[in-house]
Amino acid sequence: MTVNLRSLETAVPPTILVQPQARDVFASQPGLTRLGQRLVRTCFDSAAIDTRHTAVAEMSVDFHSEDPVFFDVGTGLLLSPSTKVRNDLFTVESTKLFIEAATKAVSACEGITAADVTHVITVSCTGFFNPGPDYKVVRALGLNPSVQRYHLGFMGCYAAFPALRAAKAFCDADPHAVVLVVSAELCSLHVRTSNNPDTIMGSSLFADGAAAAVVTARELPATGPVIVLDEFETVLTPVGEDSMAWNIGDEGFEMVLDSYVPRIIDEHIVAALEPLLAHNPVVATAPYRDIHHWAIHPGGRSILDKVEAKLELTEEQLRPARETLRNYGNMSSATVMFVLKRILDLPATEARENICAMAFGPGLTVETGLFTKVSPLPLLPAEVDGGADAVSELDVFGVDPSEFESAIRA
Repeated sequence: MTVNLRSLETAVPPTILVQPQARDVFASQPGLTRLGQRLVRTCFDSAAIDTRHTAVAEMSVDFHSEDPVFFDVGTGLLLSPSTKVRNDLFTVESTKLFIEAATKAVSACEGITAADVTHVITVSCTGFFNPGPDYKVVRALGLNPSVQRYHLGFMGCYAAFPALRAAKAFCDADPHAVVLVVSAELCSLHVRTSNNPDTIMGSSLFADGAAAAVVTARELPATGPVIVLDEFETVLTPVGEDSMAWNIGDEGFEMVLDSYVPRIIDEHIVAALEPLLAHNPVVATAPYRDIHHWAIHPGGRSILDKVEAKLELTEEQLRPARETLRNYGNMSSATVMFVLKRILDLPATEARENICAMAFGPGLTVETGLFTKVSPLPLLPAEVDGGADAVSELDVFGVDPSEFESAIRA
């Protein structure tokens, strides 16, 4: 029995931040020192981001409000609303994204309707309310009131992995389970002007977005690719507890993102991958670049640079992560789902393609997943050029040919 991610959809708020415009706003704030101004320009210009989305409509230079709360476009001043004001907006705007992403994921899943959903797992670290997003999704989609609901809160950028791991566990325990996983993050609610390097770095990177997936072990038809959730692992690096953190302050949540983080990842990424890759001896002994796809959470450009160099990956293998960063920024837990969506939408070069996924968060925590992208092909393995050799090659990679044929027919 395999547990498959059968649909994956994303959603973003309509307001777009253009990176150079956002840089100029932050660099022009009256309280900045010369060093602060220089840091703003450096961080924004080197982030490898073109555009980001925000749920704060008044952050746009084209939006005019009679009573601005976050940004006064008339004076060009960034304002400092309280944590309560920020969280009140989270309650309203995140609900929209949770519902939009969830609706799209259920609608896109062949053979599944809202009535089939048995579990809902929601994820966010950028706000709180109760009844929470899990409740809102059940009500808005008209799910069965007895659906089991879970919310993973305040875990940070890696939280999509515990959510998907829990979904797999539910499906392993009950082959008929259908789990809806939804992550929505409104990071832009917590940006502020500051001379603090961590705060400036966060302001240059973070953005808003949501992603939702349907996970099940049910045998269903599939005209497009699916992702088999094979293995998950969690590793805490021996250093870095104080280098990445997420705290609650009086004027929003406060990010600690030390410049030492890329170096920590560079020094410990190989050891962090070992427990995951050990599940597949063929993959574990091959060069990292032999894994078809790498779904790396783009916490920042320098993190992607370190991963690419340390593991000797190709530019193409990092393209889904870099394009996600360029077009959307860092949306915390939802971001790696955007990367997986890009990989899922790529044309298949083989019927089965390995995916190694990874995200980093407070701790410093490294969450990893080993997945398989399975794409339906018109011919069965024995009918492909090479005949029996093609089937035996599947066996070398630990794939049961009968399971492979079932996956293609599914």
